[in-house]
Amino acid sequence: MNLDFFERLRNAQIATNSLVCVGLDPDLEKIPDFLGKQYKSPEAIVTAFNRAIIQATAPYACAYKLNSAFYESMGGSGFDVLKTTLESIPKDKIRIIDAKRGDIGNTASKYAYSIFNLLDADGCTVAPYMGLDAVEPFLAYEGRAVFILVRTSNPSSHQLQSLMADGHSLYEHVARLAFTWGENLPGSVGFVVGATNPAELTHLREEYPDTPFLIPGIGAQGGSIATVGNVAHSKGLVLVNSSRGILYASAGENFDKMAAKAAMELRNILNKAIHDHAD
Repeated sequence: MNLDFFERLRNAQIATNSLVCVGLDPDLEKIPDFLGKQYKSPEAIVTAFNRAIIQATAPYACAYKLNSAFYESMGGSGFDVLKTTLESIPKDKIRIIDAKRGDIGNTASKYAYSIFNLLDADGCTVAPYMGLDAVEPFLAYEGRAVFILVRTSNPSSHQLQSLMADGHSLYEHVARLAFTWGENLPGSVGFVVGATNPAELTHLREEYPDTPFLIPGIGAQGGSIATVGNVAHSKGLVLVNSSRGILYASAGENFDKMAAKAAMELRNILNKAIHDHAD
């Protein structure tokens, strides 16, 4: 890779005029039934579904995020489906494995090797609860990004992330540490910050204007488009993830066309929100 992660992400966003990251989280119970008649194995169904979604949404998405749980749940063959799907994504897109790894030592090194060497992903998500030891092996890979869970979008996230110490919330301490971890290591640090906590998302962008944010929580989780438009207007890079709202926009044979429509609409809504904030 000749360009660093930030440059490749910026190029992908310029090429598509989009902040949209499509979450490729295939659920066999939600994939259109007609695919089951064309393809006999779960692996073939998921592979065909993913390829159709990628081809349809590529004009409107700068990145794709694959949650490893949906592939691991398929058993041993799931890794092959994950790898095949990654290889189906155009090379000018950013490819992120959402595995939320969080172990230490040799175990973390093996996780990093799997994601960056075997799968050749551009980025991954990592849980920082065990400190730098859990993150450093991922940051050893030049040109790759580690999106550290800082303020997540799930309902119970406040149980830990909002705990106070020395006048600051735990998520603020995590952000400060994560930012320093990326200063002297080859890899790039990004933050996962949910759109479901608008004030905290805004606060973190003010504190870390240059750090790339991976923002879940739009769509089914009810995150604030206006706030995302606000933070996206700054010079820091932003990726806005949508999974269910795009993947399952239709249960019919037009599922790929409707997924493209949903991705395009999200792109346009986000761009309007950025434009409105600029005005």
